[in-house]
Parts: sequence; C-alpha cells; structure tokens
Amino acid sequence: QVQLVESGGGSVQSGGSLRLSCGYSGRAYHMAWFRQAPGKEREGVSYITSLAGTTYYSDSVKGRFTISRDNAKNTMYLQMNSLKPEDTAMYYCAASRVLAGDNWTRRSSYAYWGQGTQVTVSS
Repeated sequence: QVQLVESGGGSVQSGGSLRLSCGYSGRAYHMAWFRQAPGKEREGVSYITSLAGTTYYSDSVKGRFTISRDNAKNTMYLQMNSLKPEDTAMYYCAASRVLAGDNWTRRSSYAYWGQGTQVTVSS
C-alpha cells in the first residue's frame, strides 16, 4: 500500500512563497499535486514523472510554481512563489504506477492520495 503524506502548508500574504512536500512510501511513482478550494472541483496543479523527466503545469500556476522530486529521499516538492489569494486551497499529492500523459489533470488517473495540507494566501 502506497502512503503519501503532505506537509509545508500554512498562511502567507499575497506575493509570498511556500514549499510543499509529499513523502511517499515504496518505489518512485508518477506523481502530481492537486488542489481544492471550498465549493470548487479538485484541480490538477502540476505533474512529474517517476524520474522527473517530464513535468506539466496548469496555466494558472505556470511560471510561479515548480515541481520537483528527490527519489533518494522519497519526497516530492512544490515550490510556490508569487502566491495569490486565489491559490488558497487544500493541496493534495497523488501517485500512480501508470503514466498519465494528457490525462494528468484527471483525478481518475491516480490510485493513491494523501490527506492534504492547507494553503491560505491573504491579500
């Protein structure tokens, strides 16, 4: 059973930065960050393949967020810069043994999910 544990969330002011971490058990999987704001659908934020050869970003975070991973530490990261109030959400990491490709933003592409970490950005 794969276990995913997010950390690093918190409250920051607009323009600030946070780095989220997702620790995972077992082998390196293809992984992603999703977020869900109150009353909204969970949306894909960023994706990284198992050996970090490919990354994707949603248009809303491109140029501000950077996804990375350290497989030696079994940890994936999301560096979030220039944060905006609209980035406020619960952030989840997700993992899959199967390459998601163009379906990386779909929740159904991932079999494993963490419990989430809250990010709040104030104006």
